[in-house]
Amino acid sequence: MKIRQFTITKRIAKHGSQAIIVVPRLLESELRPGTITKIIIEIIKEAT
Repeated sequence: MKIRQFTITKRIAKHGSQAIIVVPRLLESELRPGTITKIIIEIIKEAT
C-alpha cells in the first residue's frame, strides 16, 4: 500500500460547543468513512 500524505492549514471551526476541523471536500475520495489516519496538530497562531 502506498502511503499518501497531505498537509492542510485550517482555522478551527465551532460546531455548537465543540471545536472542529473541517476536512476539504477535495480529500473526500481519499478519506472515506472507516479510513484510519494519523493527525498531528501544530498550533501556528493562537486565537486572541
